[in-house]
Amino acid sequence: MYGCEWDDESGVTEGFMQFGYDGEDFVAFDQKTKTWIAPTPQAVITKHKWDRNMGFNEQQKHYLTQECIEWLKKYLDYGKSTLQRTVHPLVSLLQKTPSSPVTCHATGFYPSGVMVFWQKDGQDQHEDVENGETLHNDDGTFQKSVPLTVTPEEWKNNKYQCVVQVTGIKEDFIKVLTESEIQTNWGKTNRGANDPNTTGSALIIGVVVALLAIVAVVVGVVIWKKKSKKGEGAEEDRN
Repeated sequence: MYGCEWDDESGVTEGFMQFGYDGEDFVAFDQKTKTWIAPTPQAVITKHKWDRNMGFNEQQKHYLTQECIEWLKKYLDYGKSTLQRTVHPLVSLLQKTPSSPVTCHATGFYPSGVMVFWQKDGQDQHEDVENGETLHNDDGTFQKSVPLTVTPEEWKNNKYQCVVQVTGIKEDFIKVLTESEIQTNWGKTNRGANDPNTTGSALIIGVVVALLAIVAVVVGVVIWKKKSKKGEGAEEDRN
């Protein structure tokens, strides 16, 4: 197995070449020293043999540091519209209940390199913050959530904000923690019977059900009477 890496910002390159045997690492090439590394005693003989082939080792270093990087840049250029595209995140502040942590949720961003963190009065907040993992979305973008445990009194008396930074995008995406920015279903799912909309809907449904029941009874009586008259007529004919 072999390959190379290139950091387009720092220009640093890395290459690797390694061989395995029976599912285990056997020997690996060190491009800096142009020698081979033997992770197991069984590979020592092969290491010494390959170390003596200095011309071959020089070729491997040239390939990993030059040719491989050139091909990598070409492939990146070919797929630039997909591999190097950037997509801005959608940032939301979510909370299940008034006493639950406030979660900064960033989704729909690309590439996957992202920093999501909280600030209090302009300073990075590390306490009471839980860093979540970066997860895949079905459309190829990514998402990440970072909860902050804080009381309403605390964030109302101080300026808390969530900052999202995506690799390749110079702009910071900031969401200030205010009551209007918090998205929650708490008020909707706990309105109860005193809510006028809930009461009105229940009343309308009750009236409709009652009317349907009355109509069903009337129809049933009419059908029963018709069947009764037919039965009496048939009895008179037999007599």
